[in-house]
Amino acid sequence: MDPEEVVAGYERVIAPANRTTYFPLVPVRAENARIWDVKGREYIDFLSDAAVQNVGHNNPRIVMAIKEQAERLLHASFIYAFPIEPLLLAEKLVQLVPIRNAKVSFGLSGADANDGAIKFARAYTGRLTILSYMRSFYGSTYGAMSITGLDFHVRALVGELSGVHYIPFPNCYRCPFGKESGKCRFECVEYLKEKFEGEVYAEGVAALFAEAIQGDAGMVVPPENYFKRIERILDEHGILLVVDEIQSGLGRTGKWFAIEHFGVEPDIITVAKPLGGGLPISATIGRAEIMDALPPLSHAFTLSGNPTAARAALAVIEEIEEKDLVKRAERLGEKAKRRLERMKARHELIGDVRGLGLMLGVELVKDRETKERALDETKKVVWRAFELGLIVAFLQGNVLRIQPPLTIEEELLEEGLERLEEAIEDVEAGKVPDDVVKKVRGW
Repeated sequence: MDPEEVVAGYERVIAPANRTTYFPLVPVRAENARIWDVKGREYIDFLSDAAVQNVGHNNPRIVMAIKEQAERLLHASFIYAFPIEPLLLAEKLVQLVPIRNAKVSFGLSGADANDGAIKFARAYTGRLTILSYMRSFYGSTYGAMSITGLDFHVRALVGELSGVHYIPFPNCYRCPFGKESGKCRFECVEYLKEKFEGEVYAEGVAALFAEAIQGDAGMVVPPENYFKRIERILDEHGILLVVDEIQSGLGRTGKWFAIEHFGVEPDIITVAKPLGGGLPISATIGRAEIMDALPPLSHAFTLSGNPTAARAALAVIEEIEEKDLVKRAERLGEKAKRRLERMKARHELIGDVRGLGLMLGVELVKDRETKERALDETKKVVWRAFELGLIVAFLQGNVLRIQPPLTIEEELLEEGLERLEEAIEDVEAGKVPDDVVKKVRGW
């Protein structure tokens, strides 16, 4: 089938609300960090299906687990029955998370996991107000959309939950308070105190929702002691800390969970994306007394706890443990970051390189002094990279999203970085035509 026909078919019968477009990739086969399109062309994958394929595409362990389970028990609703696989997965997850005495609620996507976290937090505390961060992203269901601080257009069209307030995330490259990195007085922390003094009743706040690393805001990593300072304020007022690990969890940053880099213990953690190895499954994991706060069936889905998805998730965890992929992500991430820093020294288009493990962002700017976002140039880089056989996307219009599988071969990682630099060179040299900008919508 011709790729253009497939793309046209999407335009004809699939709602635009479901997706966006970076490039006309029509995948038909994938293996680890390689993808082949309908014409047989091979690509290096630096996107991992939006941080889903932590253990690589079509991982043999995952495929075998799915086949074995599907032949034995494809589905049994754990709403009424007691299938073994979701129990084994829940027992494993509560061992892994940095939360003591935890329980698990299963779902189908990161968005419904965050919806559940809202419910659990409000039910447990008896409070309704939610704090969130500007430029955060938690999903597109009503609850998750309502606490997202990234795009308010849809909420203006369809409405939202009430009682949500926002604070700025500590972006040291683009400080919302105009401070230089290392020369501030944590104005971002003081802002929360002022919020309680002038706008929000602290004892009425159920939870602060946070991404340990802001993903869709452009891979923004907070200062090491930021969350410790925030945690002290939350504890003072009995406010729960909910951490979204949907993009950053399961080894991606060189820790099982990114929040472990910052030395605090959340009350609730949400996970999804890489958990099922490509199958839809999510989990809201929190302290037992919080997770017991909702009555039966108040956060239940017919297909949640699916035995096949749970078996795949167990295989994902086994693969990460046996291959020591957490440490591998740390090592390869450091190697990739050093290579990107060398690129930055050679290319004025690169304004900042940041991230932890294999969750990296490269911010492209027109001018390093003004930090004006290089929006068109970023689209051109992504398009040219695709032409060179590299799959990479962007966030915030100008931050390249680099999240290859944790299993990527080292030589393939290096080859992908070389193709990325070639794409940047071609854009800087004016070799990429302006009309490609119209083809790349992005996020």
